[in-house]
Amino acid sequence: MVYSLLQQGYSVTVLDNLRSGLRENLFAEAAFVHGDVADQLTLDELFAGGSSSRRPGAPIDAVVHLAALKAAGESMIEPELYARSNIVGTINILSAMARHGVTRMVFSSSAAVYGEPQYLPVDENHPTEPTNFYGYTKLEIERLLHWFERLRGIRYAALRYFNAAGYDPAGAVTGLERNPANLLPVIMEVAAGSRARIEIFGNDYDTEDGTGLRDYVHVSDLAAAHVQALRYIADKRRSVTLNLGSENGVTVLQMLETARRITGRPIPSVVSPRRPGDPAGLIASSARARELLGWTPRYSDAESLLRTSWAVYQP
Repeated sequence: MVYSLLQQGYSVTVLDNLRSGLRENLFAEAAFVHGDVADQLTLDELFAGGSSSRRPGAPIDAVVHLAALKAAGESMIEPELYARSNIVGTINILSAMARHGVTRMVFSSSAAVYGEPQYLPVDENHPTEPTNFYGYTKLEIERLLHWFERLRGIRYAALRYFNAAGYDPAGAVTGLERNPANLLPVIMEVAAGSRARIEIFGNDYDTEDGTGLRDYVHVSDLAAAHVQALRYIADKRRSVTLNLGSENGVTVLQMLETARRITGRPIPSVVSPRRPGDPAGLIASSARARELLGWTPRYSDAESLLRTSWAVYQP
């Protein structure tokens, strides 16, 4: 995200508590504040330009909000943690924005707001009935954004990611995710030898091979959509909620077999019981993002996702 913004000529300041982020992945051109969205004093200093890490003459005029916990399974075990980090953290950001007159936000939402699909592909009009607490937090934040637009004039783009994955194709971002819970980095860790095997959670779903069907979208494609969404809410002066997905479904076994071919590694696997809250299949309709933003994913096919990841993970 930072890389894309810098390439487009934006001045960027990053606030991160480094709970999961890596300082090594941040570009020198971006200013950095080590802090947490739970700390309202830090947010006030940041928006007021009082932090020594801020670049002089670069007031904040928009926020790209990516700060959240994101493991669906963990959210069902520790809902209090997810409520504090995701919902309360966002309230703190929105409150600080309102106090300092910042009126644009691009928000990292999730396809988890939809829950079990009633039809495929899922469009933005699909009912929102989350089946895990993580999805619930994202939906509540979208509702907060709606009210803060009405009451505080904060325009927003809520971008509902499907399954984010991959690494920078240019190789500029190479720091590895710590303790990943998502499929592709777990596959990569097994291929690289740092994890013994991959767990496949359920092989009795109503899909082609019985494993979960997902729509994967490359992080570089997501970053491009954020930049386009930032321009959209500035130019059109209205808020928008959009799906971001490749519109193609890949099962766990299909992704695993493709990874074995690309890496040349056996990648052992074992089948475990289904996880609570996991739908059988989830595929996006991204027609609205194409229409309003002119967004077209370039790297979101399985081959590109795995090759850009393996370029970073391979020993």
